[in-house]
Amino acid sequence: MQSLINQLLQLQELVLILDEHRATGDGTHLTRLSENVDQMTERLPPQIRGFLQRLLKKDHIVMAPMHSGACAICGMRLPISQVQSVRRLKEIQTCPSCARILFEPTDAAQWVGESQSRSEPRKSGIARFSAPSLMLPGMKAATRNDAILELATCIQAAGFVDDAAKLVHAAIERENILGTAMEHGLAFPHVRGVEGGGLTLAMGTSEQGIPFDNDHTSTIICFFVIPTAVSAFYLRLMAGLTETFLKAQNRTALMAATTPEQLWKALTKATRYTIK
Repeated sequence: MQSLINQLLQLQELVLILDEHRATGDGTHLTRLSENVDQMTERLPPQIRGFLQRLLKKDHIVMAPMHSGACAICGMRLPISQVQSVRRLKEIQTCPSCARILFEPTDAAQWVGESQSRSEPRKSGIARFSAPSLMLPGMKAATRNDAILELATCIQAAGFVDDAAKLVHAAIERENILGTAMEHGLAFPHVRGVEGGGLTLAMGTSEQGIPFDNDHTSTIICFFVIPTAVSAFYLRLMAGLTETFLKAQNRTALMAATTPEQLWKALTKATRYTIK
C-alpha cells in the first residue's frame, strides 16, 4: 500500500508541475509532462485510476496529508479509528469531508515556526510569507544544489522548519523533474508538503550568478516552502513575483542590496502592488 501511496503522490506532483509550467513556463515541456501524467495514470490499478480521475476533475490536490489527526487540506478532524487505519496502510482511506486520499507524511520536513498571534497587527503583502531573517544577499553558493542548501539552512536557522536536509532533498528531486529557472536570472525552487504552518519564502541573490541548468544562470533565487493546501495560491504568488521581477529596475534594486535588511526593503517596495 505504501508503494501505491508513493505512486499517487508522484503523480499528483507531476500534475502540479504541469500546472506550474502552464502558468509561468514557456510551454516547451507541456507535451512531455502531459504524456508522463498519462503514462503514470495508466499504471494505476483500474479502480484507483477511475477514482483518481474523478477527483482530478474537481481539484488537482487529490492527496491529503494527515497532520495532528486532521486532514491538512480541509481541516476535518478524523476519528481515532481512521487515523490508525491511515497509519496501518491496509487500504486506501479518504477524508470524510473533502474525499481526498489520506496519507501520513514520513520524510517531509516539519514546520516549527510560530503562528501569528491574534493580538499582533495583521501582516500584509510579502510580509505574510517572508521576513528579513529569510533574506540572503551575496550568496556563497556556486552550484544549484549548494544554493538550495544555503537557502534551506537559512529557513531552518530562522526557526521555520526542523530539518534543512529534508528540504534540500525534496527541492533537488523537484528540480530534476523540471527545472524552475527562468529568464532574467530568476529561479523558483520549492518544496511542497511541509504541513502545519504557512507558505514561506526565502530569497537570495548572487552577483556572479549560479548555474541552475544548461540554459539558465540565476542571480535571484526564491525558495518556497509550501503547505499542500495552498498549492493553488502559490501559483498566483509566483505569477505576482514574476511580474515584479520582469521590471529591470526591481531586479537592479534587489541586486544592489548588501544586507538582509536592504534586500528586505527592496523586496517589499518592489512587490507592494503585485503581492497583496
